[in-house]
Amino acid sequence: MTDFGYHASHEQFAPGDLVEHVRRAEEAGFTEVLASDHFHPWSERQGEAGFVWSWLGAAMEATDLTFGTVNAPGYRYHPAVVAQAAATLRAMYPGRFWLSVGSGELLNEHITGETWPAKEDRNARLRECADVMRRLWDGETVTHDGRVTVEEATLHSLPDTAPPLIGAALSESTARWLGEWADGMVTIATTDHDRLQRRVEAFREQAPDKPVYLKVQLSYADDEQAALDGAYDQWRTNCVPGPVTEELRTTEQFDAAGETVTEEQVQENVRVSADLDDHVEWLRQDLSLDVETVFLHNVNRDQERFVESFGEHVLPEIE
Repeated sequence: MTDFGYHASHEQFAPGDLVEHVRRAEEAGFTEVLASDHFHPWSERQGEAGFVWSWLGAAMEATDLTFGTVNAPGYRYHPAVVAQAAATLRAMYPGRFWLSVGSGELLNEHITGETWPAKEDRNARLRECADVMRRLWDGETVTHDGRVTVEEATLHSLPDTAPPLIGAALSESTARWLGEWADGMVTIATTDHDRLQRRVEAFREQAPDKPVYLKVQLSYADDEQAALDGAYDQWRTNCVPGPVTEELRTTEQFDAAGETVTEEQVQENVRVSADLDDHVEWLRQDLSLDVETVFLHNVNRDQERFVESFGEHVLPEIE
């Protein structure tokens, strides 16, 4: 049976508010949380960017939910430090933490002055980081000299089981590559079900028995215009077409690029509807892909109404 999770968007909400949001989500019937990890928000209109690793301890203590976060090791985070952080959470809360890794965005990773390589090189660095983290979780003393450098690193506080290492993919090619080595895949679900299906199938070509997680981008409100306005205000910077978003350096640059995005483009990337039946139908299409967990991200500001309405009307309809 597919689980349903709440997406905790650190770009949009203050850390203390997000703890309250996940508490409400648990009460409403959500069982998992996917938390973003940003140094900068996508837009000044979002206006937040709390440190997810501090927040995770507080949120996991406040609830009984399972948590994951998407991280880009090898730039502002050294993989040995990420491995230590993930191991500590997994040891403190057994079975309740998993880690997703991706190649990252310049928006967050440029702050250390590290050279920003091409996508192919970033993927190679990601694979190296994943190997380093797994070796540390296996209890090895790791020395590694490659795209990242590790010297005689050993983790002394280890969980009983290592955190699952889930790869993040936005394309079929990345999904297929992740199937070769990741423990699972997390990807974005929008209004284009066929494109999503191809991405899932590409991953399963290499990994037919590994789990797939979906992050659904939606906007629900009292009426259609409010749902669209909320999505356009908060999420249009994430609807800039093409891979250019991987190369934009500042929040201001994202806001400038977002000014070229139309409401129609937002509706192509976000499931915008005030009708809960529409959301049920979209989610039923997701479930047809036999995915492990669906994380729901209501991209507008009204989290309380979203959690209450989906907990009362949507989750019971599709569980």
